[in-house]
Amino acid sequence: MDLMSPRFFWQHRRCRRPTLALLAALACALPNAAQAKDTLIWLLRDLPPLTIFDGPQKGQGVVDQLRPLLVAAMPEYEHTALRVNRARAMQMLAEPSFTCDPMLLWTAERTKKMVFSIPSFGQASNGLVVRQADRQLIEPFVRNGQVDLAALLASDRLKLGIVAERSYGPLVDDLLRQTPAARLAPHYGNDALGSLLQMQRLGRLTALLGYWPETRYLAQQQGIAPQDLAFYPIKGLAKYQFIRVGCSDTEQGRAAIAHINRILRTVRQHQLLDFYVQWLDPQQRDAYLEDARQFFLAPEDQ
Repeated sequence: MDLMSPRFFWQHRRCRRPTLALLAALACALPNAAQAKDTLIWLLRDLPPLTIFDGPQKGQGVVDQLRPLLVAAMPEYEHTALRVNRARAMQMLAEPSFTCDPMLLWTAERTKKMVFSIPSFGQASNGLVVRQADRQLIEPFVRNGQVDLAALLASDRLKLGIVAERSYGPLVDDLLRQTPAARLAPHYGNDALGSLLQMQRLGRLTALLGYWPETRYLAQQQGIAPQDLAFYPIKGLAKYQFIRVGCSDTEQGRAAIAHINRILRTVRQHQLLDFYVQWLDPQQRDAYLEDARQFFLAPEDQ
């Protein structure tokens, strides 16, 4: 059809403008013109060895290396990163937004507000960290190298540092909910665990919860020798906890998770394992890789 014909302008009369009739007609004649891409906001925080924002190993964390793989495989979106603390991230994920966090533990409570990917990789579980000088306070609660956290929290022997809004797994989360607030020291800052380590060094708290690779790395950044700290696995807690991507429970978030699952199935058994294992003590690596062969055999992880 001739774009300048009277018939054309009659069919597209709603697009007519006195001085821009031709441009308007062209716009109306191209209904399939490219639309602006949705922007996926990645919520990040400094959580070695998953993400490292500063220092000589900046950008070398597990998720630092995973996220570019996700971005490259999801060209249908614009991608942007936003640094927020754990409490703010949880707030944003619960809102009707298009946000994703690549470093979450699954909990039943969280599924009420967000959607989760399949597991991306397993990391050694959280544990209790104390100064070597304070080990005598903890030893009565240790059996077979594991600390009975329930019994310890029921006593009056410690002030426990925790990262506010972080999940330590259902077992530990339940124990913390039952613990009097006066015995807990939650920290909300961007460098929450680093601040807790400083509080511990100053004697303002006895112990803290954290992943050992994360705690050891941040201790060094804080000028604390890792050998001055002791790490205790928690009785009843699984050896590994599985990291997932969590997105806002919206149509956009659910579509993104479906795509993310397809990507994770192709990268988690090799690339992600390589990203994580480099952060383990050399004597731990072979045992971890052997365990990792069994990580994703359950049907719900496929």
